Amino acid sequence: MNPDNQMRQEEVVKNKTKAFNAVFNKNVIYKGCLWLGLITVASIAVIFFYNHTGDTVKALSSIKIKFIFVCLVMLFTDLMLGSWRNHIFIRKLYPKISHWVSFQANVVNIFMGAVTPFHSGAAPGQIYVYNRHHVKVLDAFIVSLINMGSTLLFMPMAGIFAIFIMNNELDSGMIVMLLKYGFSVFFILLLAFLLAFWKPLWVGMMLKKLSRAFGNIFASKKVKAEKWGLTSFNNILKYQQLCSKLLKQNPMLFPTSLLITTLLYFNKYCMQYVILLGLGVRPDLLEVISIQILIQFMIYFAPSPGGSGFAEAGIAVLFAKIVPASVLSIFILLQRSFLLFIPALIGAFVVIALLKKHTTEANRP
Repeated sequence: MNPDNQMRQEEVVKNKTKAFNAVFNKNVIYKGCLWLGLITVASIAVIFFYNHTGDTVKALSSIKIKFIFVCLVMLFTDLMLGSWRNHIFIRKLYPKISHWVSFQANVVNIFMGAVTPFHSGAAPGQIYVYNRHHVKVLDAFIVSLINMGSTLLFMPMAGIFAIFIMNNELDSGMIVMLLKYGFSVFFILLLAFLLAFWKPLWVGMMLKKLSRAFGNIFASKKVKAEKWGLTSFNNILKYQQLCSKLLKQNPMLFPTSLLITTLLYFNKYCMQYVILLGLGVRPDLLEVISIQILIQFMIYFAPSPGGSGFAEAGIAVLFAKIVPASVLSIFILLQRSFLLFIPALIGAFVVIALLKKHTTEANRP
């Protein structure tokens, strides 16, 4: 092999290894999985022992299996909708990319979001999967950001609807506090998303000024900070140009993304209703959907991995009014399993496959 070509290949492998380690930090993943498991088990155990454990075991044996199969179908629908939400954009930029790649990116997104605080690892994991299939990082980032825009528009509107339906029942201080936190985070991110699209120069200049000010305060970080500010400025301009071009050439893409987002979350919300039917509970569908909207809204940017602890507490407080105490802990376990644990487990298998493939490439002479 030509020495120059060999050096280039080694440099490519080195860069890929650096990017891989930055996204799939093993220590972060291990700790995230550990905390997700410990907090979830502890939360469900507290709820289980607080309620009637004998009745709970009895209720467990009376689960109607046909509803579990319906939930599995709804889970498959959830994963397909999540992957299609990305794929409708990716295929416009890279027509040869298969839907299977988008499916892998989606489940890795779920897994990395589940094991990192504030859902912070989700987008980097998804972007890395696309990049492994020769999608430019900026292109994958833009697709992720556009779909985040759909979520940022949908979730607050759904939250307002749920609050209108549940207004007289929101008497818990913790729930109200989490809702305020959720609305604050969504509002800030939506504002940043809109400004980056409509006022990219303004946002870019602001970031450059902030990085320059940071460099003046911390002299040792000045060069690195100014470089980050310039890179951010250029990336925001590229983001706005590519995003504008993509959406102008395909004006129905964003409305389609918003529609898929609505169907995606509606399917998630209805899954709780099916689980309750399987447990022998006959609740009001609209009330179940409203409660689940609030729970999803509160935990989306929770500081614990996968919203663990916050999710179980929110479910226990809000669903306790319509779910018998004897089945509450089972319902929480099934709800978290179908909405998070099973999809995250699928994503974990994809991440393990990536780890094996990456290790083989890195060790290849």
